[in-house]
Amino acid sequence: MSMFSVGLSGLNAAQNALNTASNNISNVYTPGYNREIAKLGESSAGTGGVQVNDIERQFNQYVAEQLNSAKTQSSALETYYNQVTQIDNLLADRDAGLSPLMQNFFSSLEDLASSPSDPAARQGVLGNAETLSAQFRSFDSYLQDMQTNINSQLGDEVTQINNTTEQVAGLNKEIALARARTGEAPNSLLNQRDKLVSDLNERMDLRLNIQDGKTYNISLPNGQPLVTGTNSFQLETMEAEYDPQRTVIGYRDGGGNLSQLDEDVVTGGSLGGLMNFRQETLDKTQNQIGQLAVSLSSAMNEQHRQGVDLNGDQGENFFNIRAPQTYGYESNSDATITSAEFDPSRVDELRATDYTVSFDGANPVVTRNDNGQEVEFDQDAWDDDQELKFGGVTIEFSDPPAPIDGDQFEIQPVRRAGAGMEANISDLDKIAAGSFAEFEGNLDVGNISMADGALSTLPEGDEYSLTVDGNGVVSDSDLGSATMTVNGEAYDPNATAPTPPPLQAGDRIAIDGVEFTLNELPEAGEEASLNISLSDANTGDNRNALAMQNLQSQNVVGGRATVSGAYGAMVSDVGNRTNITEVNLDARQGLTDQLTAVQQSESGVNLDEEAANLIRYQQFYQANARVIDTAGKLMDTILNLRG
Repeated sequence: MSMFSVGLSGLNAAQNALNTASNNISNVYTPGYNREIAKLGESSAGTGGVQVNDIERQFNQYVAEQLNSAKTQSSALETYYNQVTQIDNLLADRDAGLSPLMQNFFSSLEDLASSPSDPAARQGVLGNAETLSAQFRSFDSYLQDMQTNINSQLGDEVTQINNTTEQVAGLNKEIALARARTGEAPNSLLNQRDKLVSDLNERMDLRLNIQDGKTYNISLPNGQPLVTGTNSFQLETMEAEYDPQRTVIGYRDGGGNLSQLDEDVVTGGSLGGLMNFRQETLDKTQNQIGQLAVSLSSAMNEQHRQGVDLNGDQGENFFNIRAPQTYGYESNSDATITSAEFDPSRVDELRATDYTVSFDGANPVVTRNDNGQEVEFDQDAWDDDQELKFGGVTIEFSDPPAPIDGDQFEIQPVRRAGAGMEANISDLDKIAAGSFAEFEGNLDVGNISMADGALSTLPEGDEYSLTVDGNGVVSDSDLGSATMTVNGEAYDPNATAPTPPPLQAGDRIAIDGVEFTLNELPEAGEEASLNISLSDANTGDNRNALAMQNLQSQNVVGGRATVSGAYGAMVSDVGNRTNITEVNLDARQGLTDQLTAVQQSESGVNLDEEAANLIRYQQFYQANARVIDTAGKLMDTILNLRG
């Protein structure tokens, strides 16, 4: 045993320990850095002394995985919250929201009913109608801008993810080469790779598999790889197959094939948060705004057509509204949708959702996109006229070429309806405040209107009546000289040979140009009657203005809610979603902070501890230097004895 070799080993060990402590201090603020410790052990040479067995990186894989998972959820919730608060602020604004504007519009109709011929009252109705429709368009524009921004953000996120996966694959290669050269990987490379994995998890939920305890392989939750060894695979943004305005995520495999990922595959992180917000809140809110616009416009149009303007003409549509949007899948045959319109007689069936129409053979199958449920449609209309009627819309397809097995179409009845809402009337005299006909009785009818020229053909003073029983049989009628049609076909309720077929709910009935829909038949064993007479319209007639004003309290939105109630429910829904997201974010962030503290307690640099280590290792160095100095003096003494 040599004191010189023992002391020298101590000096080397102390030097390595001092370098390690210095490196820790230098990287105290370096993101992703893990504290290092010089692991000392007895010399294996058999001559005594000390050696540095390893510069050990203080990294706990289990804690890191738990922290990455928490970061994934926190990032998703934070992104979701930042987006949903924008909609919450928009809808809940008492000054800029739709609620006060709808109230002003109906208040102006109340003023019109008080003074039906007053130009100021009529101007108030038109002014408020234009303001209300402009706000619907503004809301739609704001929400559509959010859709566009999300498309752009998805592209940015995918670019960052691709860059990061390429770097992870590159580090896998560098680490493997370093292990081949020295038997150990440089801690700095390991730190960089773990930091990249952490960054990836903040962008989306991924699966990490460590091959042989060395190589990082990363895949999507469905198993498709993003990093395998030194190879990386790309995500790409692409137009949705069912909607060219919607950006989705595609996966390009090793063969260069690009396939669209289901939106449910991309979860967690900022990327998943964006897609989850779009799917859960943004799409739904756009549809709800559109449903409100269509329902209000349809109800006002139907009621306004039941009135007479100051020129003695039948009222026109009060609002214009945008037609439903339709898209065919790229993989379809040459069949197309030739027409998509709202069905006034079925407006109560309108829902705030999109639909997918797929063909099983030549038979259509309609599915709601929000809940995946199959929707019933009018089979008779399809069998007779190839018209697909469901959810308040009527769709017509090309024929030829007709849709074939496997064809799919995306139907968005109300998604952008608010963008096309505008007042259709600009002439004050065209407001139909008076009623052209009076309807009395307990027979359930709706969607009342007049055919062109009906006012000139309906004899003044005539009164028509119908009495219908629970089986749809006209048990009594007084039509005078009027003609009656049902669904466009001549119908004589008094005929005996052949006996006319019974009426059915949904039939469109016309009597001398006055048209209405039979909504429901009476209960079995009961009868219901309807009396129709021409009104004596004049400038003081306010009955249709009152009817339009009363729409404020009627369930015109989906047959379930008033316009104010539907808007309030929408505001409440978004508000609740915002509050829930905020609570979940706070809870998840608390867990993330706890895990960060655990990780830092093990891997983070403590300056006080490192300062103490510097003093300790400095003393260690000085002591070993004294050993060498002592050994030298002893050697000198021995040499002097010989002299």
